[in-house]
Amino acid sequence: MDRTNVGERAFAAPPAAETEAIEFVRFCHRRRRVGWPELYDEMCAVAGRGLYHGYGSEELASIGIGFGLFQMPALAVIVAQVVAEDVERRRRSAEALRATLAAEALRATLAAEVPALVAVAGPGLATEDAVPRVRSVGSEPIDVGASDARALRIAVAAGA
Repeated sequence: MDRTNVGERAFAAPPAAETEAIEFVRFCHRRRRVGWPELYDEMCAVAGRGLYHGYGSEELASIGIGFGLFQMPALAVIVAQVVAEDVERRRRSAEALRATLAAEALRATLAAEVPALVAVAGPGLATEDAVPRVRSVGSEPIDVGASDARALRIAVAAGA
C-alpha cells in the first residue's frame, strides 16, 4: 500500500454519497438532534443495535458508512450536509410561522378597530361604506368599493 496517497483518499469527499447512507445519517440525526462529533456516537450506537433497518456495521459499510478513523472525514461531510439541510428547513419553517402569526395579529387588530372606526364615522354610515373594500393583486392594492366612501380623520398619538 502506498502511504503517500492514503491521507488524500481519506479526506476527499465521497464520490457519490449513496441515498441510503444519507438516509441513515438523517435517521440518526432525527433521533438525536446534535452535530458532529456527538452524532458520530449516536450513529455508532444505532449501528451496534441494528436500529436502522437491522443494519450493522458491515451492512452500513456496504452503503458507504464507515466508522473507522480513515472513513471519518467522509462521514463528517455527509453529517455536515444533513445538519445544514435540517437547519435550512427549520429556518424556512420559522419564517413561515412568523408570517402566519403576523397575518393573524393584523387580522385581529383590524377586526377590533373596524367597529371603532364605524362608530366614529357616525350613525348614518353603514359598515360597508365606512371601510372600503380593497383587494390586492400582486403587490399593488386595487380599490374596488370606495367610490362613495367618506374620508375619515382620526387623531392618533405620535408614535402609534
